[in-house]
Amino acid sequence: MTPYQEIHDQIFLLLQSKLPSFLTYHSSRHTAYVLEQAEIISNHENVSEHDMLLIKTATLFHDIGFIKQYKDHEEAGCVITRKILALHDFDVDDTEEICSMIMATKIPQSPLTHNEMIICDADLEYLGTDLFPKVSQYLYRELHYLDPELDIPAFNRIQVRFISAHTFYTDYCKNHREEKKKENLKELMKNM
Repeated sequence: MTPYQEIHDQIFLLLQSKLPSFLTYHSSRHTAYVLEQAEIISNHENVSEHDMLLIKTATLFHDIGFIKQYKDHEEAGCVITRKILALHDFDVDDTEEICSMIMATKIPQSPLTHNEMIICDADLEYLGTDLFPKVSQYLYRELHYLDPELDIPAFNRIQVRFISAHTFYTDYCKNHREEKKKENLKELMKNM
């Protein structure tokens, strides 16, 4: 088994056993989906094999902080990431790049490098797909748990503001997800 595969299995075991059950959006299913999208986007963006490894590793860890806390989970995730990667003799510079990618996914996203742009787009790629309504329901249930006063109209207003301000960064997502994102936004606005 490769070190990456060991880390992958360890992270999914942690996510499946330690994530709070109210996390219907930030679940192991979400991490698996984002990992798949990160690979697809990376392939289209022609990243090196080494960068692909860093992106995939960052994606595995991007929501691991939720096992500790909801607010500022990215910071908590970087603490966990550094500990686990040190146990696997990961290069310190690579670990710091991975943590930078994790931090770039914090809302509002702030990617500075190509790799950070890829993970940010992978994380929110669903906004420009047919999965948007279904995934939105997972997000609503999670946010409703945190704020029982949140109703669907208020959630839809949050979604409209969020999507209106959202930017895809990679050429792949600009070319393949932007139009559908606009359609999803229009549909959402009809229901307000």
